[in-house]
Amino acid sequence: LGGQKLMDPEVEERGHWGSKVEFLLAVAGNVVGLGNVWRFPYLCYKNGGGVFLVPYLVFVVTCGVPLFLLETVIGQYTQEGSVTCWRKLCPLAEGIGYGGLLILLYSCMTYIIILAWALFYLVFSFSSELPWASCNNYWNTDECVDFSTANETIRWTNRTNLTSAATEFWERRVLAISGGIEELGGIRWEVLLCLITMWVICYFCIWKGVKSTGKVVYFTATFPYVMLIILLIRGLSLPGAFEGVVFYLLPDPSRLTDSQVWMEAGAQIFFSYSVGVGNLAVLGSYNTYNNNCYR
Repeated sequence: LGGQKLMDPEVEERGHWGSKVEFLLAVAGNVVGLGNVWRFPYLCYKNGGGVFLVPYLVFVVTCGVPLFLLETVIGQYTQEGSVTCWRKLCPLAEGIGYGGLLILLYSCMTYIIILAWALFYLVFSFSSELPWASCNNYWNTDECVDFSTANETIRWTNRTNLTSAATEFWERRVLAISGGIEELGGIRWEVLLCLITMWVICYFCIWKGVKSTGKVVYFTATFPYVMLIILLIRGLSLPGAFEGVVFYLLPDPSRLTDSQVWMEAGAQIFFSYSVGVGNLAVLGSYNTYNNNCYR
């Protein structure tokens, strides 16, 4: 009876994923985001190298996968979004959905700016000479040093104020950091244009609902893995790569007794699986009502 009530004509208009693959790719794209690419390697390095995988896998089995499945099932059963699903399950808990939307609002504002910076760098990467690889640009200062080509046999009398070309490009060209909080500075029109472009791209990725999103995920979910593989191959080909990998992953078993390590492993699970913010409920709501979630 509950299934018959949920599968009414209004719910049918919501649409469904074109295939199981589209749903899996959408979930993979949700899990493997910018934050995970940056944050997880840092946490491994900070919390004992390879030994960090022990608490991480423990929380994956005990928290990550069960909560992931539970939230997906909520969306699939109700065939509703992250807010309206609670109206059917428990109207008193509807505030959970609104709280998740607020978190997502702040997250989108953060990630879209990062994507705008990435687009800015992408445009400049087509230059004949990379602007962040030299000190011959108008925004560079006398303290700028290209460490990649610097001759270590030259002895500098004072290295205190030296900055790399990449740092000056970031601070003086991209951000144009002002002298202090009392100086607002001007609008970075190039960055603003990149920001608007990213918002427009995001809009067209979702403007037709699951029909457009289901096609976009074929690129957005697979491209990060391709880039990670390329960066891995490039990194392993650099001098000293083996020593760096050993230093990075060398286990430190004593770190397992530190409660901070376990806390950060648990926080990373909730962060990477997007549990509790409504993403999974929305993605699951586009599954068919009789979809087998265990497969």
